[in-house]
Amino acid sequence: MQKLTNKEEEIMHILWKLEKAFVKEIQAEILEDQPHYNTLSTIVRNLEEKGYVAHKAFGNTHQYYPNVSIEDYRKRFMSSAIDNYFNSSYKSMVSFFAKEEKISADELREILAMIEKPTEEN
Repeated sequence: MQKLTNKEEEIMHILWKLEKAFVKEIQAEILEDQPHYNTLSTIVRNLEEKGYVAHKAFGNTHQYYPNVSIEDYRKRFMSSAIDNYFNSSYKSMVSFFAKEEKISADELREILAMIEKPTEEN
């Protein structure tokens, strides 16, 4: 899986939300820095070339849909981020968020409780 640009990732989030869409429908969902229709169409085709998106043809127009689930993308993205920014250490990542006050002690206790439960309940 190739890395996505910020705009490509934004479009993928729209497609995951809509499940399938024409370029005009994707364009309507972009609230800030809305690209021109042709630019957006090119970005979507690039996503298709990268394997993230597929389409169904309706005459001269195409309806696009995600070819990669958000869960699969999330796993790959998180693994890459942890490898690149935390030296492959989940402990370092959690410590970072705790120090930055992005996660509370109560939330950490909840995570520990989830980890300690038998796997059939998770």
